[in-house]
Order: sequence, then structure tokens, then C-alpha cells
Amino acid sequence: MQEAVYDMEFQALVDTRRSVRGYKKDPVPRRVIDEILAVAKGAPSSMNSQPWHVHVLTGAPLDEVRRRNMAEMEAGVKPKRDIFTHGPYEGVHRVRQVEIAKKLFAAMGVERHDQERRQDWVRRGFRQFDAPVSIILTYDRVLDPGATCHFDLGALSYGIVLAAWDRGLGAVVNGQGIARSDIVREVAGIPQDEVIMTAIAMGYPDDDFPANTVRSDREPNGNFVRYIGFED
Repeated sequence: MQEAVYDMEFQALVDTRRSVRGYKKDPVPRRVIDEILAVAKGAPSSMNSQPWHVHVLTGAPLDEVRRRNMAEMEAGVKPKRDIFTHGPYEGVHRVRQVEIAKKLFAAMGVERHDQERRQDWVRRGFRQFDAPVSIILTYDRVLDPGATCHFDLGALSYGIVLAAWDRGLGAVVNGQGIARSDIVREVAGIPQDEVIMTAIAMGYPDDDFPANTVRSDREPNGNFVRYIGFED
């Protein structure tokens, strides 16, 4: 039997990473983002298709996306995403969503009856948590329907957040950031032949922001793993 070899540095990286929802205003150097993407692009993809495109926003363009996204949300305009999305979560998925929301609200001191502060939290998501950088992930429209390339971009996303964490940066995958994909497309100049999949908010974590201490729970392996054909 081959002896197992463990890379504890990698495990520590995975175990300590958390979603960051509060950021310092410090800009993130372009060279650091380029390093992160150089690492993340090593993610596996179906048939080596590497179907991703990456659009990195900061400064005035990102502020414009935020402003227009917020204006549309507050006006009650419905989301307009490029990709098909499910309706509200139900069952166990809803339970997990509520559990992390409770943790975040508790950390922020937001009471159950405080609808204004709860709504403000929703606004923060549409503002991409005021992060100094937004990374927009797209794929070639010719690949639709995109289940396989969605998987590939998910692998890229995980590579990005891990590589960012390894460099002292925080990130959170933020679907609210592209709720109005038409606005993102216009401001960022994203071609029509690319489908906007998701956004990743990124920046230096604000250690004084209470929600940044929160980590979501993970289910025990036994709750979602089956082993077939093993003797032990």
C-alpha cells in the first residue's frame, strides 16, 4: 500500500479560508491579482476546454456598477441574469441558508425585528460588499447550455479564493453582484458572445468587521458520501 503524503500547508489554507464581507479601502495591486489568476487558471476543465474569461473591475467602473445595481434594486426592478437560476431555496438548502444568515446577523448585532438593518445587509450584497475589486467570470456563449462549463468556472472560482487567501486577501463569491448582468456587461464592455456567470468580491479583509469572523459549518462526510466496492 502506498504511503499517504499530506501537504499540511494546503490543508491549513483550506481550513482557515473564510468568506470575507467587509473590506479595507486599500487598493489591490494589479500584479497581485495577476498572480492570483495565474495560480487559479491551473483548475481542471472538461476536455481542457478552459472556457473562462475574467474581467477585473476596480475604481470608477466598479463604482458605476454598484450605483446602478443599487438603483435598480431599490426601484424594485427584477434581476436580469445571463444564467438560469433556481427560485428560493427549500428544504435542507434553505435550512443551511438560514443558519449562515443567523450567524452573520448575530455577529453584526442585527436583531430579528430590525428590518432596516437586515435590508441594509441585502444592499451590501448588491454593492459587492464595498470591496475594492470585483472579478467577473464569463464563458463563451457557444457552450450553452452550460452545465459542464459552469462546473469548470466553479473550479476556477475556488482557485481564485484560495490563491487570494494565500496572499492575505479576502474574497466572497457574490452572485448578487451580477444580478443585473446587463449593467455589468455595459459598464465592463463584456462582449455579447460571453455569458456572465458570477462575480467574486475581493480586497484586504477589515479585521474589525464582525461578520468576517463567521465561518459556515460543513456537513459530516457521512451525510453526503457513499462508498461502493470498498472492503474496509
